[in-house]
Amino acid sequence: MDQSFDDFVHSHQQALVRYATLLSGGQGEAEDLVQEVLIRVYPRWETLDGSRYAYVRRAVTNEFLSWRRRWSTRHIRPTAEIPETPVGLEWSEPDERLALELGKLPRQQRAAVVLRYYEDLTDTEIAAVLGVREASVRSHISRGLAALRSVLGTSERAWRGHE
Repeated sequence: MDQSFDDFVHSHQQALVRYATLLSGGQGEAEDLVQEVLIRVYPRWETLDGSRYAYVRRAVTNEFLSWRRRWSTRHIRPTAEIPETPVGLEWSEPDERLALELGKLPRQQRAAVVLRYYEDLTDTEIAAVLGVREASVRSHISRGLAALRSVLGTSERAWRGHE
């Protein structure tokens, strides 16, 4: 709990950027998301109670969900500069397809699916991160998986690691 801000960043920045990359679809956007959140969290670091990682992850999620509203004033990029796949993550061909289709999901669905299958959170924990009811979490995950299955032809069992 008494981990310094520098130690926290050193220990968790890569995981936060990977998480944000899955949400945003691009390494640059992910790094920006994480950096903005860390800048905002730093002044009140010593006052944070509970799991600091969970707090920062939720802040990254909230920043991702609100970025769309500010997108037009934030980023203007020629299409030639946009990489085909997120930089910094090694994708196999099926993973590339998954990442591409994941990026097409509505933001709440994408966040819920990533929180469930990448961060391995429960419905209750996802609801707390997204600020929605558990029923909404189940709906977002169900609809997101249905959309992914329809395009990728995978079963939910494949998502759960062949339980």
